[in-house]
Amino acid sequence: MNGATDAELHDRLAIRALVENWAVSRDAGDWDRFATCWHEDGYMCATWCQAPWRDFIAASVAGWEKGVSILHFLGGHSAELAGRRAIAQTKMTISQRAAVHGVMVDVVCTGRFYDFLEKRDGDDGAAGPRSGPAAPHGRARWGVVLRQPIYEKDRMDPVDPAARLALDPALLARFPEGYRHLAYLQTQIGYAVKTDMPGLKGPEVEALYARGARWLAGGAPG
Repeated sequence: MNGATDAELHDRLAIRALVENWAVSRDAGDWDRFATCWHEDGYMCATWCQAPWRDFIAASVAGWEKGVSILHFLGGHSAELAGRRAIAQTKMTISQRAAVHGVMVDVVCTGRFYDFLEKRDGDDGAAGPRSGPAAPHGRARWGVVLRQPIYEKDRMDPVDPAARLALDPALLARFPEGYRHLAYLQTQIGYAVKTDMPGLKGPEVEALYARGARWLAGGAPG
């Protein structure tokens, strides 16, 4: 990377590792390691859950125990750094399997993780989902302050290609184009899905980009 200092390269590697640890730990149900991805005030905003990180873990554990199947796959990555703050964008797919109207289906949603990150000194407390993450004594670490996915497009397919599936068009139309099939599935298994999440285009994603710019300039993530 032209002109990058050793410190910047280290920060970029640490941010990419953080993003990858988030996906691997969550999908594996390794909740203690997953907790180390967050700062104490970290917040997750997903279609099915908008909550502080501890509550998001609790909801994920509850879903895990009920058989909810959500997996993530990561692709290209870009990070914009401003001192000890960063905005990271990582291409991803969310894959969820469940029964919809009696038919087992897979939904695959493509988008980006849009992460508000900060490098802080290790004073957050003991690591773990019950007591908060921390860096080793005397070391600063990057952590998630806010994760807001961007949902770009999705599709739903029966696991059995011979199965017949008919969706309710009125329910499907309630949700934005970028995640309407994912939202349809999540509604069917009992979740209240947020209906104004950012997509590839539109005022929601433009507002998110503006929040990201404010974050890099020293403002709050909200």
